[in-house]
Order: sequence, then C-alpha cells, then structure tokens
Amino acid sequence: MKDTIYAAATAPGRAAVAVVRISGPQAGPTLKKVAGRLPAPRMASLRRLAGQDGGILDEALVLWLPGPASYTGEDSAELHLHGGPAVVEGVLDALAGMGLRLAEAGEFTRRAFEHGKLDLAQAEGVGDLIEAETQAQRRQALDQLGGRLSGAQARWRESLVEALAVLEAAVDFPDEEVPADVAARAAPVLQALLSELKAATEAAERGARVREGYRIALMGQPNAGKSTLLNALARREAAIVTATAGTTRDIIEVPMVLAGYKVILADTAGLRETEDEIEAEGVRRARTWGQGADLRIWLLDGRADDSDQVPAGAEPNDLILATKRDLGEPVTRLGTPFTVRSPNDLAWLEAALAERVASDLGGAEPPAATRLRHRELLAEATARLERALAETDHPELAAEDVRLASRALDRITGRIGAEDVLDRVFSSFCIGK
Repeated sequence: MKDTIYAAATAPGRAAVAVVRISGPQAGPTLKKVAGRLPAPRMASLRRLAGQDGGILDEALVLWLPGPASYTGEDSAELHLHGGPAVVEGVLDALAGMGLRLAEAGEFTRRAFEHGKLDLAQAEGVGDLIEAETQAQRRQALDQLGGRLSGAQARWRESLVEALAVLEAAVDFPDEEVPADVAARAAPVLQALLSELKAATEAAERGARVREGYRIALMGQPNAGKSTLLNALARREAAIVTATAGTTRDIIEVPMVLAGYKVILADTAGLRETEDEIEAEGVRRARTWGQGADLRIWLLDGRADDSDQVPAGAEPNDLILATKRDLGEPVTRLGTPFTVRSPNDLAWLEAALAERVASDLGGAEPPAATRLRHRELLAEATARLERALAETDHPELAAEDVRLASRALDRITGRIGAEDVLDRVFSSFCIGK
C-alpha cells in the first residue's frame, strides 16, 4: 500500500460526469500538481486541471479527502470531470505520467479493509450493492454493508469467549477451588449458540437466492408448451417455437424480476427417451437443472391420454399445468387447465409465481449470511460446537473445538483470513471501487 493508485470510478463511455479517484501517500502532492493547490478538506472546489506540460485537461470539481477520514483510510482525492472519453483518457494519462499506478479491481475497497474502515463481510456488501439489480438485492446488500453479519459474528464470538473461559478454568485449575461441574456450565451457552448458527445457516440459503436469483424450471415432455410459456413470461422471443418435437436442446435462461426479487426462468429440453445423442444430452441437462431449481413448473399436454400420470421427479410443492386448454377440453384430471393465449391464465400464473417467490425469499428479517463462503464457515463452526458439546467430560478437547469454531467465525469478517480468500473477494469488484 505504499503506491498511490488511481482509476476511473464511473463506467466508460460518454456521460455528463466522470469521476476519477486517487488514493495513497502521493494523493495530496498529485492534486496540487493538477489543480494548482489543495482545496479545503471535503469541500468541492472548481479548478482548471493541467498536465505536466501545462496543457489544460479540463475544468472540474475536485475534492481533497485527507486520511484517515476517507473511504480508504488514507489520503485521497476525487476529480469530477466532464464525461467525454477524451477528457477522461487525458486525465488518466496525465496521472500515469506522474508516477501513479492504475488500481487493480477492488483495490480501493481492499485498502479500506486493510485500514479497518470495513471488515470483510461489509466489503462483500459493497460488492453486492454495486451488482444489485432488484430492490431486494439492494436492501440485503445495504444490511450487510451496515454491519448486520458483522454484528451477529461479534455476538457469536462473545458467547464462544464466555464458554472458552469456563472450559479453560476447568483445564488450568483442576486442583483449585473450582466447582466440579464447571465445564458442564459451558454447555447451555454452546447449545444456545449452536441453535443460532443453525438458524443462520438455513437463512443463508435464502440470502444466496436473493443474491443469485430464484430458479424456476419449465419441465415436461416435448411440445407441451414450455418454450411458448417462456416467451410469454419473458415478453420476448427468447426461445424458438415450432411444431417439431424436441426443438429445445439446451437450457435457455431468462432473468426476470418478480415481487421485487431476481428470478431465473429456464426453458428445458422435452423429457423423453431418445437415441439422438444431442437431444439425450439436452434431456440430461434438463433433469439436472430441474433438480437444483427452487420451483419446477410441469407442463402436461392436457389433451394427451397419458397425461394423468404425475411426472417423474415432481415434488409436492411443484406447479402442474394442463396446457393447450384453448384447443379443447383437457382429458387429464391432473394440474390446472391453462393456455398461454388467455390473458387471465397468464395473469394468474404470474401472480402465483410472485406469491411463491415472495413467500420463499421473504421473511421477518433479512438473513445475516448471504454467500457460499459464509455458509461454509458457519457449517464448520457448527460442526466444531457439536463436537465440543459431546466432549464436555474432556474440557481440554472441548476447549480446542471452541477455539477452532471461533477461528472459523473470525474468518467471516476477516479478523483471520488467508490471502487467497482476500484476493478472491476483492478481484470480483470492478476497477475504481
């Protein structure tokens, strides 16, 4: 972090305003060079910017943000330029000529983490906020940035410290005037914490779905109307529709927003036995995608004589539609009669899907943990606590498992963390953040 870094913080292309950020020990001297003198801290000032040759680069608003009261915790500056590509390129070239280094992806936020301005969970919240496409994703990211997971981790850690103190007293002072059941007194604390961690792990699945998208698979035999329904819900021609059975060979995913949540709707290959190698691979992928989906919509040709059988792989909460209602009275008694040609049927289905998504992803409060990394660490801490509870007759073993559980939880916020984990987290950011 001895380098002074710079980068455009706004997307490339023509715009009214473009922001260039500078951070590091040479931020102040660099701002003096390009703007003539330092403005008052945290006060926007209109300056004429010049390169090393004295040529005018732009007339812009500049901000001087001395550390540690800055985003990164170190001396920083911002240049609010006119957004033309030539203007931005000229300023970036001038900064490179002054010996500054172009920032890597996520380097500003990583410096904020290194200087204690954010912990790792909050930094992940910054990344999620940048990527947020729906209101639910925005709310969840703001909660994490605001320290929801960090606060929960601090409470969990405090409980572990309390239990560890009791267990270590039993280990370190066996011959002193310490009650014989002192180690057992840690059990209620650990049991309560274990319940909390299990609940957080379950909620984390919901948080991941909010981040990544609720997955809905359209399943069924060829020519049941899956591609037609996909196009109707997507309101565009996302999939090819023909009378030829087996047209869809691969998964066609369409992102949507329902009830304020991101949804991934997938059209899949028709399920049937086939000797065609390509179609058989499509059927295999369809079954795999369907097994991992949060909801499966099974489409049955309501006029077919064999449509009274529950589809193999269907689950109790899946939705079954008897399609092509407009072509005649359905023969099947399974599912809900449906046709994509009816605006009422389509409106009913959209409302039903929105209700299901909101029910599955909503809750009294948003989940604290939202990423696979969080779930893995919570699962590790949970396993350690279960072992510790089984070992209270051997306080030295229980104490070691409690220590390892605490270490796993510390890795959530980055109190303890391997360099490769930090690299992976921050490399997913855009340059300039």
